[in-house]
Formats: sequence, C-alpha cells, structure tokens
Amino acid sequence: MLQRVLDETAASCLDELVLVLGHRSEEILEALRLPTRPPCRVVVNDRYAEGQSSSLVLGLRSTDPVAGAAAIVLADQPSLSADLIDRVAGAFVEAGAPVARPVYTDSTGGPVPGHPVFLARSMWAELARLEGDRGARDLLSDRKGLVYEISLAGGGPVDVDTPEDLSRFRNELLDSA
Repeated sequence: MLQRVLDETAASCLDELVLVLGHRSEEILEALRLPTRPPCRVVVNDRYAEGQSSSLVLGLRSTDPVAGAAAIVLADQPSLSADLIDRVAGAFVEAGAPVARPVYTDSTGGPVPGHPVFLARSMWAELARLEGDRGARDLLSDRKGLVYEISLAGGGPVDVDTPEDLSRFRNELLDSA
C-alpha cells in the first residue's frame, strides 16, 4: 500500500519526498523501493505513539530548508494519483493561498475535505504546536479563510483505516484488473 503511494508521489511534480516512518520502521523500509527522483529522505519518528501530529511536525522539520511549501500525502490512501497531486499543486500555486486542499463529495452530496493538502511554509509554525493524534484538519477548520478548496467530484482516494477497508480496496483492484 505504501509503495503505491510512494510511486504515485514520485511520479508527481513534487521536488522532494520526505517519508516519515514510525512503528516497525526498519521492516517497512526493507520492503520498499525508494524513488531516487525526486530525492526521498526517510526519517523515523521515535515518538509515533504520541499520534499523527508528531509525524506531521517531524516531516515538516525534515524538508529542504529552502522549500516554500509542503504537500501532506497519507500512506493509507493507496488510490492517490500523481495527477491528483499535480492538480492540487497547480491550484495551490495559482491561488497563492497559504493552504490548498481538495474537497470531495460524500454519498449525501455534502463536502468532505481531503488530501493531498498543500501548506505554505508560513503555516508550519502553527502546525508545529499540534499535539496528539491530530493532523492539520482541526487547525484548518478554524482558519477557513486561509484555505483554498478545489471541488472535485466523487469520494476521493480510498482511505484504508481498517482490515475491512483493505479487503474492500483489494477487491476493487481485482475487479478493475
């Protein structure tokens, strides 16, 4: 699953990849083929048990010091595509907003914020204060005026959070093959 996300991210317009690993990082790293273009830096979050905020902060701190922005891509979304990353990146650059993210449509037609999320460096200090099992979503919901949203039809990349989600995703892959 992570390999798919890495491959698609490497095929996108991004200049650098920072892969944040936590639990069982050595085993995971052995199973991966890391891309060489763009360069991929692996960092290990020894504080992964503190929640996703510690991985987000470590990833941002580990980017190239001259990077003006970062894209937050989740490893549990194996249907993410390079085209989607490029589309959101283009909108981020064009809008000039500090944050850009896609917004998908749920089964009732309501909006669902999603990934990848692009964050200008000017937002990183606020994100560095996050704690626990929280990502940027809570912070961004309080700062809606800073967020440029790209409306996209459909439910967005499959999010694999449970064994049932993984089974469903595998079945969809088999059906589409």
